[in-house]
Amino acid sequence: MFQLQGRDMAGGYTLRKDQRLHGVPPHWMLYIAVENADATAARVTKAGGTVIVPPFEVMDIGRMAVFQDPTGAMFSIWQAKKHSGIGASGNNTLCWADLNTTDPERAARFYSEIFDWQVSKAASDPSGYLHIKNGEHFIGGMPPGDRAGAADMPPHWMLYFALADVAGGVANVSQAGGKVMMSATAIPNVGTMAVVADPQGAVFALFRSTRA
Repeated sequence: MFQLQGRDMAGGYTLRKDQRLHGVPPHWMLYIAVENADATAARVTKAGGTVIVPPFEVMDIGRMAVFQDPTGAMFSIWQAKKHSGIGASGNNTLCWADLNTTDPERAARFYSEIFDWQVSKAASDPSGYLHIKNGEHFIGGMPPGDRAGAADMPPHWMLYFALADVAGGVANVSQAGGKVMMSATAIPNVGTMAVVADPQGAVFALFRSTRA
């Protein structure tokens, strides 16, 4: 378990032999909280997704499953029992998730059907970026599917971690043996972000909002 000030924030596990044989690289997996894992699995199948690992018990702490959406991106769900998931928010915690896919419109229909998310473009944003809203909270988005380089990447969820100093975080990544994929970049009216990889190749993003 990965902890921040004594609170669980994430976890890590060794890639299984079958995953390595199929060329699965080190990666971060997105978990989405649900009330009922089995009911969600049925909705995934009905909406055109694929059940990779059917719902199963994780001891007495929760129930989970692994899916692939119709565009190819993998994600997991978590039905909490004794463990509800991430224990804090703010700096140094998960703050956002982007779905990178060449067909964001198809993905938007799928996730809206599964999780009742609202997916829409912002009137003031001409880029075509789709914003994901869960209830009253914006939680992620989907970049345009025709942007440069999109077709060269397999569909995937990118996790963002909030930092008070993105440039400093990038320097720390380099010093710790990681790789900088995109250096700290300011996005007008949004914030500053960077894309990095840990020493084993798992890619993630760093972010500081203009509202921070």
